[in-house]
Amino acid sequence: MAEGKRPEWADDNDTEHFASFVREGSVPEKGKAPNQKARFIRKEKGILDLDDLQKGLVSGDRAKLARAITLIESNADRHMIQAQELLQSVLPSTGNSIRIGISGVPGAGKSTFIETFGIFLCSLGYKVAVLAVDPSSTLNGGSILGDKTRMEKLARHPQAFIRPSPSGGTLGGVHRKTRETMLLCEAAGFDVILVETVGVGQSEAIVRGMVDFFMLLVLTGAGDEIQGMKKGIMELVDLIVVNKADGDNEMLAKKTSKEYTRFLHFLQPATRGWPPQATCCSSINGNGIREIWEITTEFSKMTKENGIYQERRRLQLKDWLYSLINEQLQKTFFNDGTVKNLLPILENQVMAGKKTVTKAVQESFAEFLSHR
Repeated sequence: MAEGKRPEWADDNDTEHFASFVREGSVPEKGKAPNQKARFIRKEKGILDLDDLQKGLVSGDRAKLARAITLIESNADRHMIQAQELLQSVLPSTGNSIRIGISGVPGAGKSTFIETFGIFLCSLGYKVAVLAVDPSSTLNGGSILGDKTRMEKLARHPQAFIRPSPSGGTLGGVHRKTRETMLLCEAAGFDVILVETVGVGQSEAIVRGMVDFFMLLVLTGAGDEIQGMKKGIMELVDLIVVNKADGDNEMLAKKTSKEYTRFLHFLQPATRGWPPQATCCSSINGNGIREIWEITTEFSKMTKENGIYQERRRLQLKDWLYSLINEQLQKTFFNDGTVKNLLPILENQVMAGKKTVTKAVQESFAEFLSHR
C-alpha cells in the first residue's frame, strides 16, 4: 500500500471507520525521529495564565475550577506560588457559602445521603459543591474511589460539582488542601459546600475546625452505637442523622433518634446557643431530607444573628494559620540536608538501644538549628 494512501477498496472520503491513517508529508527525515520530547517539555513549561484562570473561576466555569483545584493540590514549588497568587485574587469573592461537614460510622450511607441531599438542594436552586475525600491508595497515594463510582446522578447535575481527593493519610480524614478548595468553590459561586470525610473518630475534630455545621450519620440501634462510639466525636456534632429510616426499619430509626436526642442533652453543645439534636431520614425515598435542610438553615440564621458564625470563621482562619506553620516547619526540618544524613544514624542507634529517643530528637534539632 502506498504511503499515505488507504487500501484500494476503501473510500477516501470515509473517515468514520478508521481509527487512524498516515497522511502524506508526515513522515520524518530518514534516520531522524520526531522531536516529541522537546514538544512535551515546552508544554510542561508553558506559562499558566492566572488572570484567565481567575476570571473563568469567578464566572463559574467548572473546567477552570477543576484546574484551579489541581493547581492548589500540587506539591511543586512553582505551582505553590501561583496557587497563592490565585487564592489572593479570588479572596474577595469567598465566604458566602454554608460549609457542612458530614461524617459517619462505616456503612451509614454517607455517599447515598449526600447524593440525595445534594439533588434536593439543587432542586431548590442552590449550587452544591461536594468535596468527597477518599481513602488513599497505599500503592500510589491516589483516590481509591471517585465520583464515577459514587453519586453518579449528582455528578451529572449542572448545578453540582464533585471533587474526589485522596486523604493522603491526613489526620482528620480530609485532604490537606480542603480549606483552599472550599475557598475556590465559594469564589466559583457555590452556595453549599459539603465535605465528606473518610470515617469517624476522635481525630475528625479537624473537620469541625473548618466547617460551619457538623453532621454525623449513624444507623439504628443507638444503645450499642453510643457505647461503641467515642465520646469525642459526639461532642463535635450539631446534628445526628439516623439514616436508612425506611421500610421495616423506619420505626426503629425514629426510636433511635429519640435515644440520641436524650443522650445529647447531657453533652456540652458544640456551638454556643445551639442545642444539638437528632433526626432521621431515608436516602432512598427522600423522607426527612427537607427537615434536615430546615434545621441547617435555622442553625445558620441563629449563628449569624448572635455572632457565632462570624466568630467561628475567624477562629477557622487562626487554626489554619497555625496548621500551615506546623506543616512548613515539618517540611523545612525533614528537607534539611544535614538532618536527612543524620536521621538514619539516629534511627539505628535508637533501635539498637544505644540512645534514648529523647536524646536522638535533641541531637537532630541541635544539628538542624546549628546552621540556621
